[in-house]
Amino acid sequence: MGRWRPPRPRGSRYITPEGARRMRAEVKQLWEVERPRVTQAVSDAAKLGDRSENADYIYGKKRLREIDSRVRFLTKRLEEITVVDRIPDDREKVFFGAWVTLEDDDGNTLTYRIVGPDEFDVKAGLISMDSPVARALLGRRLDDEVDLRSGDQWLTYYVVDIRYQEQSG
Repeated sequence: MGRWRPPRPRGSRYITPEGARRMRAEVKQLWEVERPRVTQAVSDAAKLGDRSENADYIYGKKRLREIDSRVRFLTKRLEEITVVDRIPDDREKVFFGAWVTLEDDDGNTLTYRIVGPDEFDVKAGLISMDSPVARALLGRRLDDEVDLRSGDQWLTYYVVDIRYQEQSG
């Protein structure tokens, strides 16, 4: 019997234009480049004979299933997401898509951009709007105090900069 896992809760349905472009590019790369290459490798491996002991064939088929699964997921996700390409009227308040710079009492700064759950990359400073940090920041204004939990302690930061990226055609 397989291991049952409860379904993962759906993330928010918002995405930045850059995130949507990256998702479309990934679908195109997988479907037009990766899948034909792997399909050809599987076809070549199948011509060699006994498929039950042919590692190229077995792992190629596995890779095709992974590619198809990812393409299915991305295609369905792209159909249901909403691209947020409008900058809010009130640019002094933190909304989706904002770059937010925080400063602590020692003058150390952190900068994050609030993005959709499909495009977060903490190392690049992109945090999901569903994350605890983003939820603490949404709706804040310049000079607001924000308490964030780090491990077992609470840290206090101040919102020192909010900026939005202008969208290019």
